[in-house]
Amino acid sequence: MMYPFMTLEDNTEIVHSEMLPDNRVKVYVEKPDANDCFHDMTCYLPSYEIESVNGFSDEEVAEYMEIIRTNADMITKEVL
Repeated sequence: MMYPFMTLEDNTEIVHSEMLPDNRVKVYVEKPDANDCFHDMTCYLPSYEIESVNGFSDEEVAEYMEIIRTNADMITKEVL
């Protein structure tokens, strides 16, 4: 199950999972796009490993990763 964490001004949604059996938390970022329907990316805490990126530029990925890094403590506290 995924839980809402943050909605940005451009309607980008950041959600996260519960603590997974391997002690990681999945963080999923999704943004509506008029041409492609949605752009998305998945990463895992605490390693910040990016699993997939679809439609986002390198600059967008860097921006979202900075948001995730800045809020990682809050995200992981929510799942404990």
